[in-house]
Amino acid sequence: MMRLITQLNMQDHDGIYERLIAAHQGLDEAQSAAFNARLILILMNHIGDAQVLDDAFKLAGRAGQERGEC
Repeated sequence: MMRLITQLNMQDHDGIYERLIAAHQGLDEAQSAAFNARLILILMNHIGDAQVLDDAFKLAGRAGQERGEC
């Protein structure tokens, strides 16, 4: 069984973030949200392990609550 990796696990994470931001350029709010949804589904399919995804859902939910986000 795979485990959710929570420590930094990317090479050039700043460059990856810049490419993510660039992918949203020229998109309105609805297009940006749709892009994010498609990207999430593609990456979920790549991960493919339901337990890892459940762990990620829980972590994302807790992180938003800790910061007082909706």
